[in-house]
Amino acid sequence: MITVHHLENSRSQRVLWLLEELGLPYRVQRYDRDPRTLRAPPDLLAVHPLGKSPVIADAETVVAETGAIVTHLTARAGGVLVPAPGTEAHARYTYWLHYAEGSAMPPLLLKLIFSRLAPGSPWLLRPLVGRIAERVLQGFVDPDLRRHAAFWESELAGRPYFCGPAFTAADIMMSFPLEAFAARGTGPGPQVEAWLARVQARPAYRRALQTGGPYAYA
Repeated sequence: MITVHHLENSRSQRVLWLLEELGLPYRVQRYDRDPRTLRAPPDLLAVHPLGKSPVIADAETVVAETGAIVTHLTARAGGVLVPAPGTEAHARYTYWLHYAEGSAMPPLLLKLIFSRLAPGSPWLLRPLVGRIAERVLQGFVDPDLRRHAAFWESELAGRPYFCGPAFTAADIMMSFPLEAFAARGTGPGPQVEAWLARVQARPAYRRALQTGGPYAYA
């Protein structure tokens, strides 16, 4: 039995969705974020030394990092949701599988961090911290996010999914950054909105929401 160590409102929601798509049996161990820091609880340190989610246990094997988990689970399911090797779709699959965390998530995390700097600062320092954070956001983070958003629009303009006409596990990987982007009011374009509507309408996606509990980005 596969155990998913699932943190609320986190990237581990994608793992539940993937398991539902693959039809693999699993159980969920839920964890709540610290209400003050919004970080994962120390309980996860007993599962993996970094104490982060997502992480799964498959028999004696513990796998962390969403991309590694996707690779492990799709291989376990016989290559379901992975394009055939040697095809253009497979090349695109490899790219988007790594792009989701390697390129898309860093500016989104910076947006989240700098947006919270001023409210979390001592009140005497808030005006100064707020000005610094705003300069970083306007001068670096927001332009970077707009560049990524334009890239997504162009890539989805001629195809319904990121790898082509067929839904793949790369679309599951891409769901969290695009959902987070849309939820933060950054203004997704029509292609991204249409893609989000398609993937969020999948029965496996809806089942994963029921299993995982509240998820702010759905």
